[in-house]
Formats: sequence, structure tokens, C-alpha cells
Amino acid sequence: MYVCVCNAVTDSDIRKAVDEGVRNMKQLRRTTGCSNACGSCSEDAAEVLQQALAVKRESLVLIPVMQPA
Repeated sequence: MYVCVCNAVTDSDIRKAVDEGVRNMKQLRRTTGCSNACGSCSEDAAEVLQQALAVKRESLVLIPVMQPA
């Protein structure tokens, strides 16, 4: 689905940007151009960004550290 029609940015593009290190709207604007033109997509873009970040956090696996005996 297109989130930013002005710059042809999709929800998949935003998720990919998160996978590549984007963590906030400023970074998203810089890397994808999303919300740089008219700005009417900024709320939707922020929502997709937050959802993608939540999925990213949930996918992190904590590996227990073994203590020396």
C-alpha cells in the first residue's frame, strides 16, 4: 500500500528502511523521501514506522550469557 503518494513510498519501503536502521521520522524522511512533499502522509507514515519498530523489537532474541563456573 502506498503511504506517500508524492514520493511513491509504500509500507514495505518503510519496513525495509527499519530493517536497514531507520528509527525515527527524520531518518525516514531522509532515506525514503516519505512526508517530504505535501506532508499529508506524515501520520500514516509515523504509524507504519512505529508498527515496524515494534515488530523489530519483538524479533530480537536475547541470548543468555553463560557465567564462568
